[in-house]
Amino acid sequence: MLGTQLVVVSDAHLGAATPEDGAAFLDFLEAVPTLGDCLLINGDLFDFWFSYRRVIPRTGFQITAALASLRRRLPIVMTGGNHDRWGDSFWQTDVGIEYSAASLRFQLGPTEVLALHGDGLVEERRSAALMHRVTRHPATAAVFRLLHPDVGFWLVDRMSRRLADSTGDPAVLEQAQRRQVAWATARMAAEPAIGLLVISHTHRAEIAQIAPGRHYLNPGAWVDGRCYAVAGPEGVELRRFV
Repeated sequence: MLGTQLVVVSDAHLGAATPEDGAAFLDFLEAVPTLGDCLLINGDLFDFWFSYRRVIPRTGFQITAALASLRRRLPIVMTGGNHDRWGDSFWQTDVGIEYSAASLRFQLGPTEVLALHGDGLVEERRSAALMHRVTRHPATAAVFRLLHPDVGFWLVDRMSRRLADSTGDPAVLEQAQRRQVAWATARMAAEPAIGLLVISHTHRAEIAQIAPGRHYLNPGAWVDGRCYAVAGPEGVELRRFV
């Protein structure tokens, strides 16, 4: 069992977020033990991350050190998102965080939780679906690893805007969120054991009761208003860090 009071945060996009949001995220990590007894980071913690074998990306150093310190106080689990899926064994081996590039299942008190970032589930655009397949393919990571880190990050900086699957169109985002809720409803109907299904990616915070005592949760995006959520014996709640 991971714990009984779960703090959930996702889509911080650190590295591309403002310095103020990055500093606030460090404050948030310090506050987590007062909010719950375990933490789920549900993808896109960084706007880009790659786990090299001998170096740590400079933009993630402070956050990585803070997570390593927090991990000594409570359990942390993490899923990969479309921006930071290349976590490899670094998080588990060096930081002590259970990490999955795809999805995680764990027990929160009596509740079975399934967590996944959500990219690739309900994408409408072919370009977005193609990018999800590319980033998930082992050959992509293998080729990128051959590049010097300075060269690799230079390429990412140049290509990120053109390859991003995000949009500022509210209508598109609302449609994506509706499709995500429909997907979650079908998945929970197919797997009655799941009591809490956590999906992020759309940056749209929402809680939906799929059945009595069973919930879908999108915690929203830290980068959009410092959103997070808490799930525990008292229920599921959306919050903002101030």
